[in-house]
Amino acid sequence: MNPDRFFPPDPAVRALARELYEPAASLPIVSPHGHVDPRLFSEPNAAFGSPADLFIVPDHYVTRMLYSQGIPLESLLAGDHREIWKTFCANFHLFRGTPSGIWLTHELSQVFGVDEVPCASNADLLFDSVSASLFTPEFSPRRLFERFNIQALATTDAATDTLEHHQAIRTSGWNGRIIPTFRPDAVVNLDAPNWKANITTLAEVSRMDGTDYAAYIQALESRRDFFRAMGATATDHAALTPFTAELSAAEADAIFQRALKGESNADDAPRFTAHMLMEMARMSVDDGLVMQLHPGSFRNHNQGIFHKFGADKGADIPAQTEYTRNLLPLLNKFGNNPTFTLILFTLDETTYSRELAPLAGHYPALKLGPPWWFFDSLNGMARYFEQVMETAGIYNTTGFNDDTRAFCSIPARHDVWRRASANWLAGLVARHIITLTDAHDMMTELAIGLAKRAYKL
Repeated sequence: MNPDRFFPPDPAVRALARELYEPAASLPIVSPHGHVDPRLFSEPNAAFGSPADLFIVPDHYVTRMLYSQGIPLESLLAGDHREIWKTFCANFHLFRGTPSGIWLTHELSQVFGVDEVPCASNADLLFDSVSASLFTPEFSPRRLFERFNIQALATTDAATDTLEHHQAIRTSGWNGRIIPTFRPDAVVNLDAPNWKANITTLAEVSRMDGTDYAAYIQALESRRDFFRAMGATATDHAALTPFTAELSAAEADAIFQRALKGESNADDAPRFTAHMLMEMARMSVDDGLVMQLHPGSFRNHNQGIFHKFGADKGADIPAQTEYTRNLLPLLNKFGNNPTFTLILFTLDETTYSRELAPLAGHYPALKLGPPWWFFDSLNGMARYFEQVMETAGIYNTTGFNDDTRAFCSIPARHDVWRRASANWLAGLVARHIITLTDAHDMMTELAIGLAKRAYKL
């Protein structure tokens, strides 16, 4: 891989970018939001499985691209793993110029020492080579965690999760910092699959006393306390829109009871989610957990895929999103509170300069997360820097998080962010907007400092 990859073509700016990037490249990685399975680290000798288990099956960025070209999802999620790998290699050209192509190339080259471009003719050779590495002690999840220089890694866990794998990590004596994140969507969003069954599970794990709204709130507060005791510093919330509104306890209980009886009307789910976002902000003020909000994804757009394979199979599509009016109740009540932090993400880039940067540039509690999901890319990062930073400044943002299920992609994703940050800062230095000393300080902040502070790590 070219050491100057992704840097600007102008020699003078490229030299500045290189100078800024080089000291930041060796900084530890803080991964404050992601979806890596904690069971990978719960046993000293745990293994990733096959190359297909590592690179393809859990990574919806990979499977969605292959599916978009007519490759059946069945052939990518189940069956002989060598055949899955061969399909992946034969179609590796599909990832040319994409973020996935960048990450995959980095993983193969920097982690596994594979410098051949995958294709049909070398698929078996690469499968055997990567497999041989995966079954050595040096490639266990714990050893790679240490090799990647990860300082902290947060997983995302359902509110009803017993966190048994996190408990196993803690009792094992290993000092890698793996922490949970409280994700209550399955018991908060009334239209979530199996919502009523999830409430039953919530009652069991929290010893919920009663089936009314007040008991439900107490159960959620109890679970948050448990997550905090297990090291959690943040919560995570998904909603189609960032609509917030406050209901009375009687109104909330009436909606809750209708849902338990299967009698919800069309307005109940959005109103209850809007109210529960207010409640989650209130709880964060009380217990100090950082609140993350990820609106704007039309989940499971491909109904056939959802019904056959379930969620998170690459069929979530960005939706137009409004923030200024939707967040008004929440920010007016909690946005000035010095003990509250709300980290906001978007899939609607048109809101960067119009709404999000001005909001983050005013409310002390609000910070902007990095370019997310479809925009976790060189171009997406460049647009983010250009549209957000002039109004919000970097200190109202949170650095980078990789938001990945694919563990070995973590260093690749952080490397792209650090190079993109160096590009942006080098341009500011070249135009004499900031000094080189400022740029070095800002580079460290963008690489690790902002994330550590925002997520209380």
